[in-house]
Amino acid sequence: MHVIYGGTFDPIHHGHLRLALEVGERLRGVPVSLMPCHIPPHKGDTGATAEQRLRLLELAIAGEPRLSVDDRELRRGGASFTADTLRQLRKELGAKVPLAMVVGTDAFAGLDRWNDWREIPELAHIIVVQRPGIVLDPKGEPARLLEERSVGNAEVLYRSASGKILNLNPPWLDISATGIRDRIGRGLSPRYLAPDAVLAEIQRMGLYGACPAKNF
Repeated sequence: MHVIYGGTFDPIHHGHLRLALEVGERLRGVPVSLMPCHIPPHKGDTGATAEQRLRLLELAIAGEPRLSVDDRELRRGGASFTADTLRQLRKELGAKVPLAMVVGTDAFAGLDRWNDWREIPELAHIIVVQRPGIVLDPKGEPARLLEERSVGNAEVLYRSASGKILNLNPPWLDISATGIRDRIGRGLSPRYLAPDAVLAEIQRMGLYGACPAKNF
């Protein structure tokens, strides 16, 4: 099983990291690849550059063998379309290796607005992580897709290369990258929201309005 967890990671924080570990543990302890996007099509420009976000990711997972970073979307450049990435991974893995992508319910709710979205379930399994307060439109395409392809057991994902949707409801740390950026920009401490090494690098680089001369 190859599992990817994509996102802006602007910046990476404990919520991202804990979620990745939770997903991996529920899939026989499989490693999870964190995949930062270059330019998110639905969000616009990021607060940190691609190189800076990659640096923060590498610092965040240092010494954790269950997590890795896949920077292919950064290297590819341009807007980051999930279908393109999955096609590339499928070519590398072959037709039979199970491939799964992790998304939150907020992102899954807008799946039918993604580029080539109908191809995505044919290329990979989808692991939908429940986010509090997010409800799918029962008449929408994502809800229909979930009804058609939902499975109740993670083990089912190992029986085919793609095509299934698994709902997971792991413990959720209510931390957001937006909130971290806002706190830094207002001169408030973001400590304990992200790894110390990440916060130290944010401060050193002066990201999000951080003052290098002022400790978090």
